[in-house]
Amino acid sequence: MKVSTEKIPESQIVMTIEIEPERLDEARKKALRKLSPRAKVPGFRPGKAPANLVRQYFGEERILDEALDDLVPDVYREAVMADDSIDPVARPRLVVETTEPLVVKATIPVRPTVELGDYAAIRVPEDTVVVDDARVDETMMVLRRRAATLEPIERELQWRDIARIDILGMVESEELVDQKDAEIQLVEERDVIFPGFEEELLGHKKGETIEFDLAAPETVTSEKFAGKQAHFTIHITETKEEVLPELDDEFAKQVGESFETVDALRQRIREDIERAEAEQRDNRYHDQILGELVDRAAIEFPSVMLDSEVNRILHDQAGRVERGEDMERYLAGIGKTEEEARAEIRPVADLRLRRSLVLAKVSEAEHLAVAEDEIDAEIEKMVASMGPQAEQFRSMFASENGRDTVRRNLLTRKTLERLIEIATQDGGHVADADGEQTADEPKAKRARKEKAKDDQQATTTVGNANPNSEPSEPAMVPVETVPEGEITTGS
Repeated sequence: MKVSTEKIPESQIVMTIEIEPERLDEARKKALRKLSPRAKVPGFRPGKAPANLVRQYFGEERILDEALDDLVPDVYREAVMADDSIDPVARPRLVVETTEPLVVKATIPVRPTVELGDYAAIRVPEDTVVVDDARVDETMMVLRRRAATLEPIERELQWRDIARIDILGMVESEELVDQKDAEIQLVEERDVIFPGFEEELLGHKKGETIEFDLAAPETVTSEKFAGKQAHFTIHITETKEEVLPELDDEFAKQVGESFETVDALRQRIREDIERAEAEQRDNRYHDQILGELVDRAAIEFPSVMLDSEVNRILHDQAGRVERGEDMERYLAGIGKTEEEARAEIRPVADLRLRRSLVLAKVSEAEHLAVAEDEIDAEIEKMVASMGPQAEQFRSMFASENGRDTVRRNLLTRKTLERLIEIATQDGGHVADADGEQTADEPKAKRARKEKAKDDQQATTTVGNANPNSEPSEPAMVPVETVPEGEITTGS
């Protein structure tokens, strides 16, 4: 068996395998024996017909196809096993170029190649999180409004008042809306379907009926209403005002964790906002560092890995659907074909894959690893807040796949921390040959460690001070080796 290889773009290798004629002859004989029981030759029981009659029954082409189906995967595996430099990550594309002699070409997706460039020279300045008093005051006002009472009023409507109204909206002779007993709070600078609607209610009292015209907005696409004037008739049936509680220690005690004083409540709000802002800052910071890392790197990977990442993101967005009709329902809901959805996802998948690959390469270059006791500690930390479901989650994470997921996440975290050390230091590369820190930890690193500890213990209990944010770091991409592939016949 003669084998030659050629590297081609997108992390692929073309392997050309020429097989000895004697081996193909033996494969043909084996195929004939395999087909013999299926031959329906008159005068002979299945499997008892002479070889020449079986050959006539199936034809040489069918026998050759059967022989190639068995022989080609075998010779491919032998060739790959004999070459330690080839590390397949997915099934190859196998093409039979000629049969005399038998020549097979295998196009093999192999592991990506990543050249990091001078990643130790990355420097990204950090932003400082500053929370001014106005942000705290806004959150305090949100809390007071949540605890507000509504009291009936006889005066004219003002901003923040609540009105219960009957609405009739007409466009020429067509009814646009007819709603009884609708409740609306007049909130300034809020987006409404008909801009100016709330302003028309200001200055009017309970029991009044008012009429006014407003232009149909661009969001109204119906031909019956678009671009026309809507005439509204409004009857005000009830009016109330929002009465806020006094901002005193008594109010503070009623919020969340029963703070003893207003000052204690304000301090917790400030800390929560700072924590949320720091998290968002860190996400942006990670994005900047990873962007620099990707820009400096030379990355090549097989298209099959990108296709796999597109599949993963699409299924995540669709709620990890398993059945075809569920995916169809999801696509119908977003108004896209599967091809359109994949095309939209592809740039995102490409960036995530590149980031994952460079992170993996940095962890290798920095000799970073995750110990088993670190995985155990992380699992315990994760299940600590699960309550009655703690054991179920612990069992899930205790599986090989579960521990591997935790390992990859911890390695990603360690790698990002190392990149932050590099990006925030004043001098050069500070790791020794074993990747250990040789200089004092930068202040930013120490602050992040303390923040991470606090985040494990603290839970936001007040206001809107802790909005959810998407983690920016991608998970390390596991790559599986699949040795076989489909066989096609070339010219």
